[in-house]
Amino acid sequence: MSHLHDNRKILNRIKRVQGQMNAVHSAMSNEDVSCLDVLQQVAAIRGAINGLMNELVEQHLKNHVLEENQYNEQELEKFLEVLKKYI
Repeated sequence: MSHLHDNRKILNRIKRVQGQMNAVHSAMSNEDVSCLDVLQQVAAIRGAINGLMNELVEQHLKNHVLEENQYNEQELEKFLEVLKKYI
């Protein structure tokens, strides 16, 4: 996973999700914020998480499964096991 620690795109997505989560936490302690506003923020978080997941899947496939027009069968099996748990 060393290739992820310096991936700016992924790190920026994570920071965005953290900011959105902090905004929801703040909104929950503010009586003037409506339920719909909180729901909209949570929907944005879901979209951000989906984008992060897509980016991580792409990077995993490119760096561990697909190799010069071939694929690593063992890595593909591990990947599919994880994917089945969450989809």
